[in-house]
Amino acid sequence: MKKQESKLATQEELKAIQEMNAEFNKAKMAIGDVELQKHNIMRHIEQLKLKFTAHEKMLTEKYGSEAVINIQTGEIT
Repeated sequence: MKKQESKLATQEELKAIQEMNAEFNKAKMAIGDVELQKHNIMRHIEQLKLKFTAHEKMLTEKYGSEAVINIQTGEIT
């Protein structure tokens, strides 16, 4: 069996593939960062929902279940 000669990529070829690989890795990291931000925002929304529900319950107990509060003026009907 004949031994295959080893070849080297040119400097330009090597630089190009290294740059593309680095850009690809940066893009993957950016996706991870966005997913973390998304997770934090979703958790914040869940916390806001809980606060809203608790506040709504308090207002319902105070003003009754049929009360409607205008969120611009505060008027209760």
